[in-house]
Amino acid sequence: MSSFDTFQSVMKSSLVMMQLNLFYLQCETSTVNLSYPPSAGAFSTSAGPYINPIVQFLATTGAPLLVNVYTCFSYIDNPQHIDLGYALLNPKGPAVQDGDLNYHNLFDVSLDALYSALERAGGLNVEIVVSETGWISMGNDAATFSHAEDYYQNVINHIANGTPKRPGRPIETYLFAMFDENQKGGAETERHFGLFFPNKQPKYQLQFS
Repeated sequence: MSSFDTFQSVMKSSLVMMQLNLFYLQCETSTVNLSYPPSAGAFSTSAGPYINPIVQFLATTGAPLLVNVYTCFSYIDNPQHIDLGYALLNPKGPAVQDGDLNYHNLFDVSLDALYSALERAGGLNVEIVVSETGWISMGNDAATFSHAEDYYQNVINHIANGTPKRPGRPIETYLFAMFDENQKGGAETERHFGLFFPNKQPKYQLQFS
């Protein structure tokens, strides 16, 4: 029995959804290479022996890949080359073209780069679930209540449309987070993703319909 068959026989007994942090994958190029343009997305050679069996397992079982998408961190790390509106799903400039596809925001670019990587790893039919996405309201120059509200509302309005690579296929997406975590350690930004303050008062006026 191959190592993949052994892995599959063990994991089939439970419902498995593997979670990858997309921002981490974008930054750690030694692990995975999510290249630009999105059609060039591919896992790195060093990541292949680990990620390829996982992708094959997801393709066989029909389970999705869970991905955390944080365009705010991408912008904060590279504001000279990433337009703020592009990160907020509110572009002011022309679309970025990749072959016949046009990209108006970094959210779609991130997902379609990963879809391309999945296809190259044998996961043509593997769906992506955005398990976390959000924008910070404090702790950085780009972290304002206005930007955060714009991002959350734009994501809500956008996900029913799918991505340029997979249009018309709604993206199952979960907003992070319900509440600000005012007692959380680490960077100040990590405490301000909530849709509500710790006292349960809403931070934004979001429309879900």
